[in-house]
Amino acid sequence: MSNPDPEPDRTPGLEPGGGVQPGDTPPDSGSTTLGLSHQEPDQHRSVPVIAIVLSVVLAVLVAALLVSLAVGWLRF
Repeated sequence: MSNPDPEPDRTPGLEPGGGVQPGDTPPDSGSTTLGLSHQEPDQHRSVPVIAIVLSVVLAVLVAALLVSLAVGWLRF
């Protein structure tokens, strides 16, 4: 396995001590996590929409039940 970091002796733009000149971009080093992570699947938007619609319908039904009890249409 090769070293992912560039060799300082052969890297253009490096000053002695490993610094870079103002305006220069430092050399890119290898990443130890590149390629290890997997793409997360996209979330389906329909699931939250269905949950919101069902919650609203349930709230309307409960409100209708409470109103009908208060008016006297239902007796328990």
